[in-house]
This record gives sequence, structure tokens and C-alpha cells, in this order.
Amino acid sequence: MLTAFARAFRTPDLRSKMLFTLGIIALYRLGANLPSPGVSYSAIQTCLAQVQDSSVYGLVNLFSGGALLQLSVFALGIMPYITASIIIQLLVVVIPRLESLKKEGQTGQAKLTQYTRYLTIVLAVLQSTGIVALGRGTPSNLFPQCNLPIIPDESVFRVLTIVVVMTAGTALIMWFGELVTARGVGNGMSIMIFASIIATLPAQVAAVLQTTTTVVSIALGVLALVVVVAVVYVEQAQRRIPVQYAKRMIGRRMYGGTSTYIPLKVNQAGIIPVIFASSLLYLPSLLQQVAPPGGAMAEFIARFLTPGNPVYVLGYFALIMFFTYFYVAITFNPVEVADNMKKYGGFVPGIRPGRPTAEYLDFILSRITLVGALYLGAVAVLPLLALSFTGDEQFPFGGTAVLIIVGVGLETVKQIESQLMLRNYEGFLR
Repeated sequence: MLTAFARAFRTPDLRSKMLFTLGIIALYRLGANLPSPGVSYSAIQTCLAQVQDSSVYGLVNLFSGGALLQLSVFALGIMPYITASIIIQLLVVVIPRLESLKKEGQTGQAKLTQYTRYLTIVLAVLQSTGIVALGRGTPSNLFPQCNLPIIPDESVFRVLTIVVVMTAGTALIMWFGELVTARGVGNGMSIMIFASIIATLPAQVAAVLQTTTTVVSIALGVLALVVVVAVVYVEQAQRRIPVQYAKRMIGRRMYGGTSTYIPLKVNQAGIIPVIFASSLLYLPSLLQQVAPPGGAMAEFIARFLTPGNPVYVLGYFALIMFFTYFYVAITFNPVEVADNMKKYGGFVPGIRPGRPTAEYLDFILSRITLVGALYLGAVAVLPLLALSFTGDEQFPFGGTAVLIIVGVGLETVKQIESQLMLRNYEGFLR
């Protein structure tokens, strides 16, 4: 594998793509550690050391590489773009106009991408305003246990400046991601998330080693290795539905008669259900901060809806199961696939074209989705189960982080390998 990487760097165009991607990642990490104007950097660092990153905004902070709680230029990270993409995908199913754009091919997809960009800016303005509002006051809602002023000057001009800078940072990240997709290696947005999570791993591993005994640390290391291997195995797993195309005579030429397959991945929904479920379960924690202390709502949330509580874990698992089925249902339409196969003379051996094929695909997909939902739920609740061993909310090798790291890593390696195969007929594995 090291020889293959050396060969990749010896290929001029592939080397330029990889260096371009690394350069964009370096600029992204620089902006993630650059404080916004008007934010007290020393106060932020002191408050971060006190709370040990145990904030309820863990998901967004994870996707921003720790930039959120520092109120940096790239504080929002790529999260507004992810949210906008999910919303557009859901609206495509509901709004006929967007559905027709999706069917128009590259032109329609470009229009949907433009709508996603506009929605990203709107969400960035809303989220940056909310984060700045939480950061105001002494103590602030971002760090309730820290009595230092994060934003010393709370004038309207200063607050608007921070909001504009954070929104511009989100737009710049979105541009970085598109540049990597067009001129670099891999999917740009995924690479941005990958870089953010990797940047926080060393600190999280060091924190776990400091707060646990040697035996527990070794056990967690073995568990992390098992989780990574299991995630790689399931992410690569797929059910292949054989498809046969009948021979057709067009003019004087014979077409068709080929055999292919429909690859149905076990994890058809990807990381989206975990993001949906995590976002919903963060709402009670946010409500607890604005609810009157000592009230019935605050007491209920503190008792049942905190990480590590059995009710929280079961609710998290159930939401992931639900959103997995929901997302697969709106992204894969068996009736449409069956109609397209019938239109071009394709059929599944032993199944009649048309409605029987759609019912067969739906039956297979529902069984695969069950396995994928159980897999996502098990990996996502693993950090919550590890709380009893580490006493730390940030278990580094579990849940969302491993799913993203493994998924993005595999896709990026595949792209580099395909580039090598074009030139040397050898990939990473001989």
C-alpha cells in the first residue's frame, strides 16, 4: 500500500490533485482556529478548559472540528450545508417542481445545487445569530459554569460583525468543498467533515487515557478496533439483484442480451439517520437551558433525557431505526426502478416485469434496511454505553465519528485507486 501511495505521488496530475486537497484542508483548519472579531480568545480557552468540551452542542462541534465552541471564523463548519442538503432532498419528494428538476439531469441538478447554496446561507445566518446570542452575557449559555465574558463588547455593530463573519465563513467552506470536488480527490464536503473529526481525535484519545485505568484503556482500544472492522465490513456489504436484458433488434443491429445487477447497500441511508436522531435529541437539552430552573420540564429532561440514561439510549436507538426506514423510502423508489427496467427490456430472472418486480425489490429492500438500521443504531449508541467505563462524553472511536471516518476514507481510497488503475493497472492491493 505504501508503494501505491508513492506511485500516486509520482503521477503528476494525481499528485497535483492530492496536494490541492491537502492545501484546502490546511486553509480550512486555519480558519477553524482563527477567532472571530470581537470574541475574547483567552476567555474562550479558559472556559473550554473548565467544561472539558461537555457541551450539548457536541454534534455541531464535532462537524466543525471544535471550532463551534471557540466562536471562530469557521464556527458553524459544514453543518448548515448538510442541513440544507437534507431539507432539499426531502422537499424533492414533496414538491413536484423540484422533482421535475431532479429528472432533468445535469441542468436540473445544477438548479437544485443553487437552491441548496441559498438555503445554506439562510441557515448560516440563523445559526450564527443563535450561537452569538448564546455566547452573550456572563456567564453565557454556551459555558454556564464559566464567569468570563466571551464577547466583551455586546453592541449591535459588534454582534452583527460576528454574525456576518461566521456566515461568510460558512460560504467559504462551501466553496472549499466544491473546489475539492472539482479539482481535488474525493467529495469535497465529506473531506471537510473528515478533516474536522480527525483534528479532534488526538485530544479525545488523550482525555480518555488520562481519565481511565490501563486495563480499561486497553479494553477500549480493542473495542475501537472491533468497531472499525465491523463498520468497514458492513459499509462494503451489498445485496446484488441480478438483472437480465432481453435482446432487441433495432435496424440491422442486435441490442441487449447482457446481464448486470442492482447493488443494494446494507447501509443504504448512510449517516443521515444518525444526524436526524441526534438533532432531535439535542432539542430537549436546549429547552432545559431556557426553561425555568427547578420546573417540571427541566426536572424531566435532567432525569430521563441525558446521555447514558436508559430512556435516552432506547429513544436514540428507536429514532435511528425510524429515520433509516424513512430516508430509504424517500431516496429509493422500487416502482420507478421497476418501470425503468421494463422500459429498457430488463427483468429480474424468475420475476415478471412491472408490479411484481417492484414488490420484489420492496421486499428485499425492507429486509436489508432492517439490518442496516440495527447496525446504525448499535454503532451510534456505543459511545453512550461507553460512558459507564470512561466517564467522558467524547468516546473517540464510536458512533458518528467512526461512520464518517470509515465511509469517507473508503470512498477517497477508491477514487485514488481508480486513478492508479487507469495508468498502471494496479491499485492498492495487488
